[in-house]
Amino acid sequence: MPLFSFEGVSPTVHPDAWIAPTATLIGDVVIEKNVSIWYGVVIRADFGKIVIREGANIQDNSVIHVNTGVCEVGRNVTVGHMCLVHDCTIGEQALIGNGSTVLDQARIGERALIAAGATVGPNTEVPPEVIAMGTPAKKFVPLSDSARAWVDHNAAVYQELARRHAAGIEPVES
Repeated sequence: MPLFSFEGVSPTVHPDAWIAPTATLIGDVVIEKNVSIWYGVVIRADFGKIVIREGANIQDNSVIHVNTGVCEVGRNVTVGHMCLVHDCTIGEQALIGNGSTVLDQARIGERALIAAGATVGPNTEVPPEVIAMGTPAKKFVPLSDSARAWVDHNAAVYQELARRHAAGIEPVES
């Protein structure tokens, strides 16, 4: 896994986390227990600190960056494929849908779901247990039963999948 020190500060990765071999972590990044960082992800902490809390999963080709301060991804959060998470706080067990953008100083409530392709603008507060939709995300509705199922189970699914990848991927000789 590509880990890079920046100005003397190196990423810290818990031994029970799984980092895909093509993910890149740079600078003041903290990865806690049972986190999975998937293929093509870039987490770059060159201005401030990025903390990925226990059980979270950051899926393929997503990017996380921070300005000064701390960008925090809470426990059991799912950041879907191809998301941009920039200098914000994501509450416990929230789900950031594929292709979404969460911008500077936004705060995503616990168990909230950001709809696929939505953009959460700077300084936006998304309440807990809602679906946030739109670009910019201004429509908040209560979690539906199907959305609640995704929020309830997605982190556990990815924790198990990460264990399978840790045990089962191997480079293929060309």
